[in-house]
Amino acid sequence: MNRVAQTSRLWLRRASRSALVLAARRRRNSQPETAALPRRGLAARAADRVRGNLRPNPVWVASLAIILAFIAGPARGLDWPQWRGPNRDGISQETGLLKEWPKAGPNLLWQQKNIGNGYSTPAIVGNRIYLLSNQGLENEFVQALSTKDGSRVWFTPVGKVGNPKQDPNYPAARSTPTVVGDALYALGSDGDLVCLETANGKERWRKSLRADFGGKPGEWAYAESPLIDGEAVVCTPGGSDATLVALNRKSGDVVWKCPVPGGDEAAYASAVVVEAAGVKQYVQFLQNGLASVDAKSGKFLWRHDKTAKGSPAVIITPLADKEYIYSGAYRVGGGLIKPVGKDGVIKVEEIYFSPKLPVGIGGVVKVGDYLFGSTGQGLLCVEFKTGEIKWEERGLGPASWLFADNRLYLHGENGDVAIIEPSSAAYREKGRFTPPEQPKRLNQMEKAWAYPVIANGRLYIRDVGSLWCYGIKVEK
Repeated sequence: MNRVAQTSRLWLRRASRSALVLAARRRRNSQPETAALPRRGLAARAADRVRGNLRPNPVWVASLAIILAFIAGPARGLDWPQWRGPNRDGISQETGLLKEWPKAGPNLLWQQKNIGNGYSTPAIVGNRIYLLSNQGLENEFVQALSTKDGSRVWFTPVGKVGNPKQDPNYPAARSTPTVVGDALYALGSDGDLVCLETANGKERWRKSLRADFGGKPGEWAYAESPLIDGEAVVCTPGGSDATLVALNRKSGDVVWKCPVPGGDEAAYASAVVVEAAGVKQYVQFLQNGLASVDAKSGKFLWRHDKTAKGSPAVIITPLADKEYIYSGAYRVGGGLIKPVGKDGVIKVEEIYFSPKLPVGIGGVVKVGDYLFGSTGQGLLCVEFKTGEIKWEERGLGPASWLFADNRLYLHGENGDVAIIEPSSAAYREKGRFTPPEQPKRLNQMEKAWAYPVIANGRLYIRDVGSLWCYGIKVEK
């Protein structure tokens, strides 16, 4: 983004903030800071006021104009409202970030060491951090924290931890909440799906994937992060009755249920939206393979088992790029497919497959023509269209991935955090550090599995019971 665009964007933010503050002062029953609404909610309220019979307040009219100008421009996606970011692809639209770090790492703004256990990645909207955690095995909960210092604003119990006798034993919260407007959707590891109010955590509705849909999770319980698409909440109970379901996001009522042939267990990936063969689809990586359903009707469309067959743990969320879909699983390998329609039937065309391609827990991210991800040993750069490996690096070991402002951010399973160039020529590290006061591990096999998050100029790293917040914006 050029300097003019950056300046305009900054002015819009400041002008909008000032106008909204003035408007809030004029309101007799203004809400507390803990109930701050997202931009979309404010715009809708302002629009309702302008359309009403009351005489328009000029401050609100100005606020609306500023907000709409800001929303219409290119500077969107500063929040991180769901699993893997605004588009579920591990990409942030943040700009103006540090291109390399000092030896000690970027500036640590704060650390919270009492957020509860778990591997959940935070969702961040405005001045709130939303996170799933657990205390012991009987109390899994959603909490809202302040971005100012990580202090707790509210918390709401969800249920108990699922499959507490799993082997190997890592019973904990796993899902990332999804935030849309004034509502939050979260899935507990025992299959408790809840819709909560973001302002105070009040429950609107709940479902049990086990009790309501005969759900069957894998060995390590439920880990999926709910997909919100329009008015639908899409999730994966697993099993033969309702392998995938869509619910009305406002009421929780069933829109459709899809029994996928094979009745797979739910694995640990999250569903994504794919437009392929002229059909809008929801694609999910189940325990025995990729499966696709028609987004509107819930009709089963196709499945592809090659990248999951024989894996004990199908984890990474599929990466969709237009009509192409990448998937991979531990002890199997990775590959690219393309759904192709012919005579009203969709079939899968395999582009490539290799046991050497990324399958790591930390997922994959596509930057330009290249795919970045991990194996069990280290990091890889792969040409997306061909599957050709361009480089391998084992120094950091396996990691989870995020891309922002022409840099890749990595949270290593060893706890280290690194920043690298998205180069296909070689691994080019631009900084690495270890967050202070690392948590104690449950056992020797437990690793730092939570994905990094970037929102509003800050980098958030979660590891079991700790959350670190770093300032990564270039200082003016």
